[in-house]
Parts: sequence; C-alpha cells; structure tokens
Amino acid sequence: MFRVSGTPGKRDDPIAALLWMTLGVVGLSGLSGLAKYAGQQGVEPLMIAFFRNLFCFLCLTPLLYMRGPSIMRSGNISLYGLRVGFQLLSMLCWFPAMTMIPLADLQATSFLAPLFATVVAILYLRERVPLQRWIALAVGMVGAFIILRPLAPTFGVGQMLALGAAMAIGIGAPLVKQLTATDDADKIVFITNAILIPASLVPALFVWQWPALYVLPYLAGMGMCACLGHVAMTRAYNFADASLVATFDFARLPFAVLIGMTFFGEVTDIWTWIGSIIIFGAAFYITNSETAERKRTASKAS
Repeated sequence: MFRVSGTPGKRDDPIAALLWMTLGVVGLSGLSGLAKYAGQQGVEPLMIAFFRNLFCFLCLTPLLYMRGPSIMRSGNISLYGLRVGFQLLSMLCWFPAMTMIPLADLQATSFLAPLFATVVAILYLRERVPLQRWIALAVGMVGAFIILRPLAPTFGVGQMLALGAAMAIGIGAPLVKQLTATDDADKIVFITNAILIPASLVPALFVWQWPALYVLPYLAGMGMCACLGHVAMTRAYNFADASLVATFDFARLPFAVLIGMTFFGEVTDIWTWIGSIIIFGAAFYITNSETAERKRTASKAS
C-alpha cells in the first residue's frame, strides 16, 4: 500500500486509475457514514475530528518504519502549518455539518472545492485565468445555489458549514501543490496528519467526554477509511491525468446517496443531482483546462 521511495513517474493506465479512485471513493464514503453514525451516538463533532486524525495517523505509522525518521523532515514546515490550518478548519465545518444535513447534500457541496482553489490560484498565486474559466466559476456557483437554496426556509447552519468546508478545502489545495515541489505524497500525508493530532485535540478538549466503548470501533474505522481513501486517491493520480481522475470523483455522490438512504433514511431530491452535475461539470472543465495548459507548457519547454 505504501511507497518506500519518492514519487514514481506517472504511468498511463486509466484502468488502474479507475480502480484506485474507486477504492478511494469507497474509503472516504465509509468515513462519512461512520462519522455520521458516531455523531448520532452522542460523540461531539470536534471529538470526531480528533479521533479521525488519531486513528488515521496510527494507520500511517508503518511509513515511519519503512522510510525512517526522514519522513518527518521537511524544509517547508511553515507551509505545512498553513496547510494544516485550512484542513483543520474544513474538518471543524465538515463534521458538524454532517450531523445537520443529508450526506448527499454535503458531498455535493464539496464539489465546489476545485472552484475555490481556482479563485485562490488567481488571488494568491497571481495566475492569469481566461474568460472561459471565469464562466465555469460562475456556472459552478449557480449549481451551489441550486443545492443549498439559500432563500429557502430549509437553509441553515448546516448548509453554511458545508460551504465553509468546501471553501477551506479549496483554499488548501494550492498549498499541497507547493508542497509537492519538494516532498513526495506519502511524506505530505504523514506530516500533515502528525500535526493534525495536537491541532485537533485543542478544540476537542473543550467538549471532551469519553465515547462509549461500543463506539470506539467506529471511530477507529473512520481513521482506517481516511487513510485508505487518501492513499488510494494519491495513487490514482500516478496512473492518469488529473482531468481523467476527476471524472471518477463524481462517484462520491452515488455512494453518499446509498449510505444516507440505507443507514440513515435520508432522501435525496432531484435538485441535489442537478446542482451536483452543474458544479461537477464546471469543476471538470477547470481541471481539464489546467491539465491541457500544463501539457502545452511542458511541450514548449521540451
């Protein structure tokens, strides 16, 4: 499961990318279902975030044995701190939102993350963006409006937290791109989760109550699913372009619908699907255009 050396060269194998991405989607969907169940059993969302990080890190400890202490060393610790800050913010929004709105709506809203990442790239990285991508951003926001329906009586704190989680994920995405310039994917995941444990423990202490023993296996399962999901998705990008891998990411919505309906009795309306397709189409266009631009740049350089 884990890579011992640095990031390998990308191989063109769409089938392998599909299998890894499917495994990643299953893992992260399982994380959502287990977290929602833990919340229904009275575990505070802030504590859920902490246990997710703790058990995920325990699943990653084989990397310390395989790679040695070097996996903890990096010249970008300050950048890791900023990255962890946004990831923690996304968790502090995501897990409470999970207890307030259907899993499908939460998952659909997360498709906004690439759009927010583009906004960050424009403002923070000073990237020049063509008109077509501005239009894609606007279209994606229309999709979010359809899902969240801010003018409807049902709009509330849960929808706002879901939007905040997507925004934090999108803002943190360009930071990961900067980290990959010097650190491989396994090191990024390992160091990030190591820092997240104390960072997420601080807010959890304010609401701390030891969870019931029967809930602990579900909390441990969250960490395992998180580890599986992130490692598998990282592998998917080693076998295909981001534009192709992004198409597989839409599978998160059917999985979320299935889990929500089967285990929690949630009903997903047609507007969630329509809004999701609109958001995903806009996000896919942006991802595809970025991939094409990188290919053109690499071609000119060669």
